[in-house]
Amino acid sequence: MDQIFGEIGKALAGFFGSPIVQLAIQAIVIYLIILWLAGAYWAFRDMQQRTENPILPYVAASFIIIFTPIFFPLAIFVYKIIRPHEKIGEVYERNLAEEALLAEVETIKTCPSCSRRVNDEWIICPSCRTRLNRVCANCGRLVGLDWSLCAWCGKDFERADVASYDPIATEMPKPLDAPSTAAAVAAATAASAAGDPPALRSASRSTTLRGAQLPSPQNPSSAPGSYPEP
Repeated sequence: MDQIFGEIGKALAGFFGSPIVQLAIQAIVIYLIILWLAGAYWAFRDMQQRTENPILPYVAASFIIIFTPIFFPLAIFVYKIIRPHEKIGEVYERNLAEEALLAEVETIKTCPSCSRRVNDEWIICPSCRTRLNRVCANCGRLVGLDWSLCAWCGKDFERADVASYDPIATEMPKPLDAPSTAAAVAAATAASAAGDPPALRSASRSTTLRGAQLPSPQNPSSAPGSYPEP
């Protein structure tokens, strides 16, 4: 029995001692080391694409290296289980798709009361009779209910139009000509001298009403409604 085991040992020693077998073994070892280092580099690059943390890629590469060239396939299997499932680019594309879908949904106009789909050119909702738009009184185009001015013609809805006044009503009364006033006073004086007080009262009243003079301390008789004593 010992002779048999001895013969087997000698055969194996002669097999592994062959230069060709030694070269093959060295090639296999070098190949495993290359795969080991390549696996660590792959884990480093893969983690960079899946996270924005600058430390995690180095942690993943160190995790592969710790398992040595013999057990690194097990380390790669464990890494594929615990790594993030989505890459940063995939997350970005998914967010863009969600935003595009949300924007498309927001473009669909609905009634604020019954939430049914309505047309942009409708003024009243046909389902619940809620007012949706209004018509600009200046250009006749549809505008929103919350618009402060018309986007088509620029009409300001919050400022009322200034009313136009008649320029005749804003003119100040013209003063009475001095020669006319003097002639009236002279006529009244002549009538008084002739002994005709009623004529004096009529002339004084006419002069006061036509001149529209304001009362003054020096001439209290010039106030409207006051007449000189006869």
